[in-house]
Amino acid sequence: QAVGNNKPVIRISTLAQTPEKANVYLQPLLNFAAAHVPRVKHKETPLYILCTAGMRLLPDSQQAAILEDLVTDVPMEFDFLFSHSHAEVISGKQEGVYAWIGINFVLGRFDHAEEEDATVEVTTGSTHQQPISRRRTVGIMDMGGASLQIAYEVPSAVTFSSPQEEEAGKSLLAEFNLGCDVDKTQHVYRVYVTTFLGFGGNMARQRYEDLVVNSTLASNRLLGSQTGLSQDNPSLDPCLPLGLSDTVARDGRTLHLRGQGDWSRCQSAVHPFLGLHNGTMSPRGIYQAPIDFSNSEFYGFSEFYYCMEDVLRIGGMYDSLKYARAATDYCGTQWSTLKQRLESKLFSQQADVTRLKYQCFKSAWMYEVLHSGFRFPKDYPSLKTAQLVYDKEVQWTLGAILFKTRFLPLRDLQQEVFRQSHPSWLRSSFLYNHHLFSVCVLVVLLAILLYILRLRRIHQREQRQSEVLDLLWVEEGEALLA
Repeated sequence: QAVGNNKPVIRISTLAQTPEKANVYLQPLLNFAAAHVPRVKHKETPLYILCTAGMRLLPDSQQAAILEDLVTDVPMEFDFLFSHSHAEVISGKQEGVYAWIGINFVLGRFDHAEEEDATVEVTTGSTHQQPISRRRTVGIMDMGGASLQIAYEVPSAVTFSSPQEEEAGKSLLAEFNLGCDVDKTQHVYRVYVTTFLGFGGNMARQRYEDLVVNSTLASNRLLGSQTGLSQDNPSLDPCLPLGLSDTVARDGRTLHLRGQGDWSRCQSAVHPFLGLHNGTMSPRGIYQAPIDFSNSEFYGFSEFYYCMEDVLRIGGMYDSLKYARAATDYCGTQWSTLKQRLESKLFSQQADVTRLKYQCFKSAWMYEVLHSGFRFPKDYPSLKTAQLVYDKEVQWTLGAILFKTRFLPLRDLQQEVFRQSHPSWLRSSFLYNHHLFSVCVLVVLLAILLYILRLRRIHQREQRQSEVLDLLWVEEGEALLA
């Protein structure tokens, strides 16, 4: 995103009809980078422009037009190391992998293991190589408003029960090398990553409300009742706090709801929305790689953290029993009491009326996603919910730059230049450095030549002095004889 002073937030995907403005859109960010990277380092500083979900929604032709404008115009104003291969629209799978790399890098899980570290045995897939023991990496779960994502390492070789499962599973597994050499396998990682669209907290609530409206109206037509059509005769909703009155509007129809605050019934109500098929989520039965729950660790971000911390105030290490008790108590508390607590600032600063209204539903949804969808044991001890890691927000962009430059130490920069397509602006940069190198060599050779000439003159002068001395000695000897 690019944000100007007192200007609305825009996204690069909004430039689909005016791709020629893409360079202008990124200019403030590139100006910032140019000002903070020493100018003499610009030519050897890689620049990557990676676009995510908004661009993925555009047709391929519009994506290509925007990227082409960037590849053409950016090098005209900036000297960063940039080419066609450095500008792309990344997939949801790539974004998940980059997020996984980012947090594990910050946590130091790519460092070599010490004796006290938790480790895993990793199969390499080669019959000639023994399993590798290295630090245990962490998996991540991120629930936003619209989608849900999970990514974790699969250290053991994966077996599939059918060709269909193999085809689906391989598309969700990413294998990559984070070592300093493409031939080294010590840091080859196999990561499962997938995104569940519509499984975010807000979208799940919308799907739930759609069902409530449709089922209530259908029941009214069948029974001839008027349930939910007025405030005096509301439809009872177990996923709203006790005593809360709310309305839902769909297709010009308004349904009145009254909260029951029954967390266990809410769990049962949201469970069908997981779309479980053969034990996995979604109607298509998305393949889920096995998790070694006895030797794994996970971090939960976004809604996983908000559900635990904003209202319940138990963010951090997840305890299913403690969480269920806190959620049950919250849902069963009178709405008027909850509003008083909000006014008394007994919740976190991020909590507002909307959070209070949907906390009961979202806490049940998170619980069902975790234990019924991802099949985490209820006694799983190694899930931590967080907003920051070491007081910093970890973004996928950190993992992206680490991945993109993993084989690019400065000493290999020239190889990276040759690997690219050699556009004219890169060729001129290379020729400039080549000529500079030639001049330096010429100066050194000239200095050596001058030094040799000087030594020769000194030698000739000393030889002449020696001849003069010899002559004087001869003359002095002749004088004595006379």
